[in-house]
Amino acid sequence: MQIVYHLRVHGTDDDRMVKTLLHNRDWLHKNETEVLTPNRLRGVFDEALAALQGGSATPAMEQIMLDAILESDHSDRVICSMPGFIGAMSKAVSPKGLYPGAAARMAAMANLFPSAETEFFLALKNPVTLLQSLLTMAPIGNFDMLMRGVDPYRLRWAPVIRRIVQSLQGRRLVIWRHEDMPLIWPEIVRLIAQMPPEVPLRDGLSFIHDLISEQGRASLEKALAERDQLTIAARRDICIQHLAQYALPARVSEEITLPGWTQAMVDEITGQYLADTAEIAVLPGVEYVMP
Repeated sequence: MQIVYHLRVHGTDDDRMVKTLLHNRDWLHKNETEVLTPNRLRGVFDEALAALQGGSATPAMEQIMLDAILESDHSDRVICSMPGFIGAMSKAVSPKGLYPGAAARMAAMANLFPSAETEFFLALKNPVTLLQSLLTMAPIGNFDMLMRGVDPYRLRWAPVIRRIVQSLQGRRLVIWRHEDMPLIWPEIVRLIAQMPPEVPLRDGLSFIHDLISEQGRASLEKALAERDQLTIAARRDICIQHLAQYALPARVSEEITLPGWTQAMVDEITGQYLADTAEIAVLPGVEYVMP
C-alpha cells in the first residue's frame, strides 16, 4: 500500500486538491486509489501521533487506523490532504524559522504506517504572502503576536527542506512553488494520483480559471480544444498567453499590508525565497516540479 500525504502550507490549497481528485473519482476508484477528505482524517491522525510520540505503529494499530479512514477494502494508494499536516498555524513562525516542527512531524506521519510506502507532496509559498495569509487566517489577528520578535529575514525555506529530507530517510518528497500552480496544476494532480498523461483529467484548469475573466475561460478552453495531442509546454504557453490577456488584477496580485514593511523588505525577502527554491530544486532527495 502507498500512503500519500499532501502537506498544505497555510494559504496554498483551500481543499482544491481534494475537490479536483474527487472530480476524477471514477478513474481513481477503478485504479484502487482512495481520496480521504479532511472530515474523514480529522482526529484520527492527531490521536495516533499523540499516542505514538514519533514511534512506529504496530500492525494492529495500522489496521485500526485503516479501518477508521478507508471506505474500500481494495485501496492500493491512499491520498490524505488536510490543513495542519505540516504544523499548526500558531507554530508556523518561530525563532528557528518556518515550521520548525515539520521534519519531526513528517517522520512521525511516516511511522503511522510503517508497512506502507509513504510519499509527501508540498507546495512552498513566498514567506511574504505566507505571513499575509497567516495574519488574515490567525484568530489573534495581531502581527506582533504572530511574529513573536522573529526576524523576518530568517524565514527561509531551504533549511526547512534540508531538515525534512534528512528526516524522511529516502522517502519520496515532491515540492513545487505555490506561485507556479496556474501552470503546473495538472501535472501536480497527476503525480499525486498517478494518472497517466493520456487519461483525461477533469477540473484540470480550475486553478487558472479562478485567475482569468469569463471571456478568458471560454477563449482558453477553445484554444486548448483546437489543438490535438498538446504537449505540456504547449499547454503552458497557451495558459501564459491567456493570463497575460485576461487576468483579473485582484486575483493575480496580493496587497501586502504587513505592519511596518516596506517595498524594499518585500523585494529582498522575495529574492531570498527565489534563491531558496533554486537551491531546493537541485537538492538530493527532492523531486521538484518546474513551471
